[in-house]
Amino acid sequence: MKLRKVSAAAAAALVLALTATACGGDDGDSNGSGSGGGDKIKIGIKYDQPGLGLKEPDGSFSGFDVDVATYVAKELGYKPDQIEWVETKSADRENALSRGDVKMIAATYSITDERKQKVDFAGPYLLAHQDLLVKKDSDIKEGTDLNGKKLCSVAGSTSAQNVKDEIAPKAQLQRLGGYSECIAGLQSGAIDAVTTDDSILAGFAAQDQYKGQFKLTGLKLSNENYGIGVKKGDTATVNKINDALEKMVSDGAWDKAVKDNFGPANYKNEPAPKIGQIVQ
Repeated sequence: MKLRKVSAAAAAALVLALTATACGGDDGDSNGSGSGGGDKIKIGIKYDQPGLGLKEPDGSFSGFDVDVATYVAKELGYKPDQIEWVETKSADRENALSRGDVKMIAATYSITDERKQKVDFAGPYLLAHQDLLVKKDSDIKEGTDLNGKKLCSVAGSTSAQNVKDEIAPKAQLQRLGGYSECIAGLQSGAIDAVTTDDSILAGFAAQDQYKGQFKLTGLKLSNENYGIGVKKGDTATVNKINDALEKMVSDGAWDKAVKDNFGPANYKNEPAPKIGQIVQ
């Protein structure tokens, strides 16, 4: 009788231990909410931006944002095979973080005062500039040349609206789901110009199927400070990411990532920005 009582107690203790273990596993599993070393970390990126965030035909991922996020994840305790890449459209970035769909977002995510009301940012880790991509023989040279022209950008991006508000009020805005659609429209002649950050445009212009067809106008229409977005209030993660970014610059990995991803497009990048230093 005594043996049966001891066995029952042991069984109960085992059930409680297994239950506690299962609950603890959920906390660090789905989006990397722990301090690192969990099973997986979910990171939001773009899937359609060559040179920055691109899903390759074989299912792998490439680009500067991918390299930066991989380095940061490593510093947080995650190996490359522990990263789950999640496609994050421009219009859904804030929602993806607030819902907890991802732990962080590295997706050409410019730091703005409006966005800082909804999410927190680490970085910046790259200073880009808004520019225009046009056909090689286009007569568009200045922002004002866009009046009466069809200007494309993507839903959720502020680039095209900035041009219309400040430079070319008669520009005809076309907002599509992704930059690949804008570039296809530019190639076909349905679009006259595509506007977004020069880093993004350079990545598309360097693709094999587009080489020699397009040109960057070289207009620095704005300063875009790329940051890594995290859920509002997650100061601990922001600090850890900032430490990782500083290390990436100091050990030369940042320069290598720039060369690997933007070199083919002859992209003239700015030096690595200082953490917390926003260029207006």
